[in-house]
Amino acid sequence: MLTSVDADLIRALADPLRLRIVTLLAKETLCTTHLVEETGAKQTNLSNHLKVLREAGVVDTEPCGRYTYYKLRPDVLARLADRFAELAGSARNAADTKRACP
Repeated sequence: MLTSVDADLIRALADPLRLRIVTLLAKETLCTTHLVEETGAKQTNLSNHLKVLREAGVVDTEPCGRYTYYKLRPDVLARLADRFAELAGSARNAADTKRACP
């Protein structure tokens, strides 16, 4: 069953730019400068999206000198994937179950 925490996570991943950021971070840990280069987004816009991902628990930060690196938290995504797998299993089991109309 999806929880409100899962719903917050889904909302965080629903934005196309944030999903692009997550896709990039799935391949390697990147700093803001790299993400600006890869996405073409303005630095302030990108920082706002990274804040949303950080608050949702999707990414962690790692300071390195004057740069901040971002890395994905695969455990968070795996937990969400498990929830969706449970929903898919329930949907398969309920495919032939139909409630009668009054």
